[in-house]
Amino acid sequence: MDEGHIVVDSITQITMKDITDELARESGFDSVKDLLSVAKHGSGDNVYLVRFHYLPPGAVGRGRLISRED
Repeated sequence: MDEGHIVVDSITQITMKDITDELARESGFDSVKDLLSVAKHGSGDNVYLVRFHYLPPGAVGRGRLISRED
């Protein structure tokens, strides 16, 4: 991705039931199984849908900086 930036548009807590084949395809995977083989980590129960977009070098984006204290 060169030296651009990833801009997070939203982070939403969802359930495993919310992960559909349609969401998997929208996310660039062939199926829920393929998505989970990459995205699932550890034995935790929390699931988050993170929507983001890429800004190439030199592009100006709008957003809000968030610190760990927010």
